[in-house]
Amino acid sequence: MNDLFARNEPAAPLAERLRPRSLDEVVGQAHLLGPGKPLRLAFDTGKMHSMILWGPPGVGKTTLARLMAQAFNAEFIAISAVLTGVKDIREAVQRAELALQQSGRHTILFVDEVHRFNKSQQDAFLPFVEQGLLTFIGATTENPSFEVNSALLSRAAVYVLQPLSESDLASLLMRALLQCSTPLELSDAARELIVGYADGDARRLLNMVEQIDTAASAAGSNHVDETLVRDALTQSLKRFDKGGDQFYEQISALHKAVRGSSPDATLYWLCRMLDGGADPLYVGRRIVRMASEDIGLADPRALRMALDACETYERLGSPEGELALAEAALYLAVAPKSNAAYSAYNAARALIRDDKSRPVPEHLRNAPTKLMKDLGYGRDYRYAHDETDAYVAGENYFPEGLERQRFYEPTERGLEAKIRARLAELRTRDDAASNKK
Repeated sequence: MNDLFARNEPAAPLAERLRPRSLDEVVGQAHLLGPGKPLRLAFDTGKMHSMILWGPPGVGKTTLARLMAQAFNAEFIAISAVLTGVKDIREAVQRAELALQQSGRHTILFVDEVHRFNKSQQDAFLPFVEQGLLTFIGATTENPSFEVNSALLSRAAVYVLQPLSESDLASLLMRALLQCSTPLELSDAARELIVGYADGDARRLLNMVEQIDTAASAAGSNHVDETLVRDALTQSLKRFDKGGDQFYEQISALHKAVRGSSPDATLYWLCRMLDGGADPLYVGRRIVRMASEDIGLADPRALRMALDACETYERLGSPEGELALAEAALYLAVAPKSNAAYSAYNAARALIRDDKSRPVPEHLRNAPTKLMKDLGYGRDYRYAHDETDAYVAGENYFPEGLERQRFYEPTERGLEAKIRARLAELRTRDDAASNKK
């Protein structure tokens, strides 16, 4: 007889049902978990230490922390920096103290999204980590060098977790299919599509398998082809964290493809970013930066084209305006390259930062009043347009006491080749004028 009052517990998600119960069940991360590797040694020797697990979503950060607590027979406290404040940290510390007093068990404090804690919240861990009350394990998708306090960082080993490989995901897919409500038969194309959509993320793959299982059941068929997979998965975007490392890595790849004069790779990374949800105007601003930094005066038209592309996008929006961004990026990729202006600017800034404040020479000062003229402002200034070829040979425009600097050294590429020849001629005239003095 059925119990009308029995509680129907919801079925656990597939990702939770397949969460590894031992280290041998973990898929991927062989560089950390293989024989003789750092985390394997920690498990084998039973020596806990504080650490930060840095990697993209769905690669096993939480699973590894739970397995450590299990292996070391430690109390496991998990908190999320998204939902937690200093009060919750204090409560976790109290629980750790109680566990140590009552059972002698050590505590592993797992902090997910640790990069979201501010400085004071991160500092709150330090005394208890130093005392040995807590073994701290932080998980982050962001570069800990930028997002984690140096004091906390110095007390924790940083382990970099990698996206799961295609073979890792294929192995996990085999496990997942065994958990489906009906035995599913996947075509080779369907398998490849699922693995591709997962994009290195185990959790994403398992969630997709659940969606496909539901779709197949609704269709009354256990055969899964490429069409069913595409129809079942509404979220097919590749991983693209708009504020994290994936974001900046793809920007870096785009910038380097432009700098390396590879139009095809430039177009690939541009489309990857746009397909992944990057703000097209942000991409446009980066293209403007590339025009100044990597093309410069070798082709001054590049900067205008980059600006025009941004303005075009502002008028047309997506997707029409994205073509203008692609056109500008391609132009930059094939344009002659020069970072001479960029290097000159940085050199000038560095000199001024490290040098003392020097007064403007009197002959370069403006003299709009009689008093200023009487003080000698503007005296002996030579007006360039009154000179031969509009150039005052030998004139010094730097402050007194500062050697003449050569920040800008044009290349022999593009328009800069002509600029280089012109400057060489002017410097020869300067040298001749100086020799006459």
